[in-house]
Amino acid sequence: MNKSGVKVFAPATVSNVCCGFDILGFPIHGPGDEVIVFPTDKPGIHITKITGDKGKLPKEAMKNTASVAGMALLEHLDKTHLGFNMEIRKKMPFGSGMGSSAASAVAGVVAINHLLGKPLSKWELLPFASAGEQIASGGSIHLDNVAPCLLGGVIFNRNNDTFDVHRVYTISGLYATLVYPHIQVLTSEARNMLSSEVSLKQMTQQAANLGALIIGLGKGDLNLIKRSLKDVVIEPQRAGLIPGFYKAQKAAEDCGVLGCSISGSGPAIFALSNNSLIAENAAKAMQAVFTEQGIEADSYVSTINREGALVC
Repeated sequence: MNKSGVKVFAPATVSNVCCGFDILGFPIHGPGDEVIVFPTDKPGIHITKITGDKGKLPKEAMKNTASVAGMALLEHLDKTHLGFNMEIRKKMPFGSGMGSSAASAVAGVVAINHLLGKPLSKWELLPFASAGEQIASGGSIHLDNVAPCLLGGVIFNRNNDTFDVHRVYTISGLYATLVYPHIQVLTSEARNMLSSEVSLKQMTQQAANLGALIIGLGKGDLNLIKRSLKDVVIEPQRAGLIPGFYKAQKAAEDCGVLGCSISGSGPAIFALSNNSLIAENAAKAMQAVFTEQGIEADSYVSTINREGALVC
C-alpha cells in the first residue's frame, strides 16, 4: 500500500441536461471537492477535518459520502483491517444542483483506490462511489452526477441498478455556463413535487429530444442540439422553485446559447454554447437577472471536463 498519502480532485457536474432527466450528465472545470487521505494504523476511515462546509457536514464515517464510498470499496476488497485519515475540502456549494455530494463520494473512493495500488479501474469504482451518494439521496441510486464526475465526458445512464452507463461521443468546442443563485432548493422537495404521470405526447417529445440531442452531440450538428435542448416534463414542474428562472433562461437565449435549463434539482442553471464569448455573455446576463432580484449568484464558464476525478 502507498504510505505517502494522496489528494484527489472531483469536479462539479451538470445533471439531467434538459431532456435527460436522471439519464445525462457531464462535469465542468473549476469548482469541485478535494479529498486528502493518509494511511494510519487505526482500522477504518476517520474524517479528521472538513473545510468549506460551514460546519454542516458530518464527520461520522458512516454518514459522510466520501468515507461511505471508501468503506464500501474496502469491504469489497476485504481490506477493512486497514486504516485511513481523510480530510475533505469543499470547494463548491452543496445543495446547489452541482453534484456536491457526488463529488465528495467520488474523490473519497478514488483516493482509497489509489493508495491501495489502483486494484480497480475508474469504471469499476462506480458502484462504490454511488454507495456514498446514496447516503445523501435518501437511499436511492442516481448516477447522473456520480458517473460523469468519476469518468468525465457526457455520460448516458441506461440503468441505475446495473450501473449500465456509457460515454456519449461529443464534439469539442462546446462551452457550459453554470450560474448558481444563492437560494436553497432541497433535492428531496424538488423530487417529491414531480408528478408520477406523464402524457403520451410529453413522453414521445422528451424521448425524441433526448435521442436527437445525443445524435447532435456526436455529429456536431449545432442546430439539432439547439432544437433538442428542450425539457417538456421536468423543467415546467420545477421552474417555480427558482425566482426569475424563465427570465434568466430568456436572457441566456438572447445571448445565443444552444439551450438553457435547470442543473440537477437546482437552483443552479446551465447553458450550452458553441463558443466562449457566448458562454461568458450568458453568464453575465443570467447573473444580472438574479442581481435585479437582490439574489447573489456565482457563475462558471467551462468546456466539458473529459477527465473527471483526478489524482493531483
